[in-house]
Amino acid sequence: MEEMKLGVVESRFADIIWQNEPISSGELVKKCEKELAWKKSTTYTVLKKLCERGIFKNEKGIVTSLLSKEEFYSVQSEKFVEDTFHGSLPAFVAAFTKRKKLSSDEIDELKKMIDKMRG
Repeated sequence: MEEMKLGVVESRFADIIWQNEPISSGELVKKCEKELAWKKSTTYTVLKKLCERGIFKNEKGIVTSLLSKEEFYSVQSEKFVEDTFHGSLPAFVAAFTKRKKLSSDEIDELKKMIDKMRG
């Protein structure tokens, strides 16, 4: 898989696909024209780029995702932790909580997740 990053406009485009898949490429062009004010060529150019990155596929005129939105952002999050904190989730959490205090509910939710992973 190529670079797992989306710019702001690419994110809006990806959301259109994720919200409507499977979607015909013709219908995608119409939605992008309406929601993003894109021409047909722009839609196909960006679609091709995201297909080459392994996020979507356009097969026989039907566009679907190879990665769900959740999977995509999970991969992005993992890469961020790897690149920024040498893969250390505890280092990431420590940095995150220096400026943002976790609520009791958030702490409880994290504890449940950890207990579930141990179990």
